[in-house]
Amino acid sequence: MTHPVWPLFDLRVRTPRLELRYVDDEMAAELAVLAAHGIHDPEFMPFAMPWSTEPSPALERNTMQFYWRCRAELSPTDWNINLATIMDRKVVGTTALIAKDFPILRQFETGSWLGRAFQGHGIGKEMRIATLQLGFLGLAGDTATTSAWEDNAPSLGVTNSLGYSRASTRRSVRQARASTMHHFEMSRADFTARVQRTDIELGGVEACLPFLGLGQ
Repeated sequence: MTHPVWPLFDLRVRTPRLELRYVDDEMAAELAVLAAHGIHDPEFMPFAMPWSTEPSPALERNTMQFYWRCRAELSPTDWNINLATIMDRKVVGTTALIAKDFPILRQFETGSWLGRAFQGHGIGKEMRIATLQLGFLGLAGDTATTSAWEDNAPSLGVTNSLGYSRASTRRSVRQARASTMHHFEMSRADFTARVQRTDIELGGVEACLPFLGLGQ
């Protein structure tokens, strides 16, 4: 099915292991329930904003509102493209490309999370690669960035395995305590040399370009 009014609903990335699809209301509801079942150990906070600690059912409602807000506020100069990660017809997590003034800067940030039951199986790395493939090849980005707290070993492991460069570190407040956030970046040249794959398929990209200030 094609969506002439909101073509982002047709956006997808396929790898041999998983598929990324732009989040519609049905997938948003599945992600809300998945988040409520747990994303991380209660003693650990991987996010800059501790949204995942909200009790149910407020967490589910806030999650739905977040995806609606990202759609409503999307513009060519400020966008947050959320993609559900699907394996065996099941939503297992989500990844996003976030950018401001992308038509000029050609820089995008990635962020993601997985349900706890699906962690530790290499899915996070596969969905990061798929997200980078969309950002660099589909949207013609020049630089990708990502960030993680100093003790977020899974995220740092994926980032380091893909060859990002350390851009900076910054002390920030996390749940009323000081902590260090590491910031990384990857150039198009590094992506092409180390990460780009030939077994990943992009779909529905061209129709989305005008929405993102990238085409007629």
